Amino acid sequence: MKILVTGGSGFLGTHIKNFFNADDFSRRSNLDLLNLQDAQIVQDYDVVIHLAALLDKSPEAAEEVFLTNVEGTINLLRAMRENSVFIFASTKDVYGRFADNYREVPENCPTLYNGQSALEWSKLIAERYVEFYANQKKIRACIFRLSTVYAPMSENNTSNFVTHYADLINKGEPISLPAGGAPRRDLLSVEDFARACQAFVDSVIQYGLYNLGGGAGNALSLRELVAKMEEISGYQAIIDEENPSPAPVPMNYVSDLSLIKQELDWKPEINLDEGLKTLFI
Repeated sequence: MKILVTGGSGFLGTHIKNFFNADDFSRRSNLDLLNLQDAQIVQDYDVVIHLAALLDKSPEAAEEVFLTNVEGTINLLRAMRENSVFIFASTKDVYGRFADNYREVPENCPTLYNGQSALEWSKLIAERYVEFYANQKKIRACIFRLSTVYAPMSENNTSNFVTHYADLINKGEPISLPAGGAPRRDLLSVEDFARACQAFVDSVIQYGLYNLGGGAGNALSLRELVAKMEEISGYQAIIDEENPSPAPVPMNYVSDLSLIKQELDWKPEINLDEGLKTLFI
């Protein structure tokens, strides 16, 4: 089975590519989502895991974000062959502040506009194209609305906040926590993310949309996360209490994993202690 990972040289993509022994589609491999000729390459693959995106939330980047994340996704979908598999990495942030209404956020949480940036909105728009072309071209397609997926550092990549905190602890540099460390997040190992992709590939499901995170069993506040990192690493974190980061939206987010457990028979296997240790090796 031939597998292609778009963004396969990125922070998460590097690990997903290695898990599947897949090929990379990225600008670092001289391939561009917005180049129609480059996009034709997907015809040669049985599975495409689409992680590549412009992850810029600044207002001035909005047009480029829409172009890359929506048009780039469409270019790939149009070139996919019948009965191939397309897995799209979306984000929990399509829900925006509505997610704060749930202890565990289900897939039917509203996605109405409530102040999301072009990044989150581009992901939501791209989801609709995935659904459309999956039906038009008879592609097996899966959308994962990712919560916080953490992974070891990879060369020349910007990590998310979990790996960033671990790096600051390693270096003895101060950590600025949002809202005093109160926000709660569910954390998922990149290896469990890869296993979720494998579960869809191995299933008979034609189209699926799932919230994907660590769930309630792997959820904790950011201050609790730092304390757990201290315990695992044996290092003491330095918290910059005088300069907290802005409070995030939503304040709390924990994925409801009921649907993916039911349809794909998947659940996180790597607990936080085991997974976070990989950030300190």
